Amino acid sequence: MSYLPCVEKTPVEPANAAVIWLHGLGADGSDFVPVIPHLGLAEGVNPRFIFPSAPSIPVTINNGMRMPAWYDIVEMSLDRKVDEKQLKNSADAVIALVEREIERGIPASKIVLAGFSQGGAVAYEAALSFDKKLAGVMALSTYLATKDSLQLSLAQQQTPILIHHGAMDPVVPQVLGEQARDWLEQRKYPVEFKTYPMQHQVCAEQIQDIGRWLSNVLR
Repeated sequence: MSYLPCVEKTPVEPANAAVIWLHGLGADGSDFVPVIPHLGLAEGVNPRFIFPSAPSIPVTINNGMRMPAWYDIVEMSLDRKVDEKQLKNSADAVIALVEREIERGIPASKIVLAGFSQGGAVAYEAALSFDKKLAGVMALSTYLATKDSLQLSLAQQQTPILIHHGAMDPVVPQVLGEQARDWLEQRKYPVEFKTYPMQHQVCAEQIQDIGRWLSNVLR
């Protein structure tokens, strides 16, 4: 089987967990690699980090320019009209990476799906539809693009969901993160939501918070 190209970072100790982390529009699998040393993970939490790269496709909002993208964004309205078929195909490709980790000996309950911006929308779709309970879902500066078509799996009903957003984000407004939080809470998912005084990015305080959260859900 062919998989998405990935940057993999393996811990010194044998891996006992996995974090599959999806980049945003126009980036690639190397984007969040520099974050790893700053997470300060707890002793005994030794995840393999997998950073897949999206294929290059034409993106409508960028005048059809080809760039790494998990799906096409047709318009930048608050409703975020996207190519759902492409998004769901990307989610299937991410689920294949989850299954590969399970084959490598990491149980689903020790796997976190994470994503920034576009990658977060794919992480939501992949994680919430997956039929084996995951350790957690991490949604950074993102939105729930497929809420009207998402086939929710009962396996994830108690899966912790971490939502982080920049309070001054001009690309994905904070209200979209709040809408995802509200939609999930209405369906009784355990959600942790936090904002930071930043734009469409990550910050040092947030990275420390991510490290603590990962240490907790991957223990």
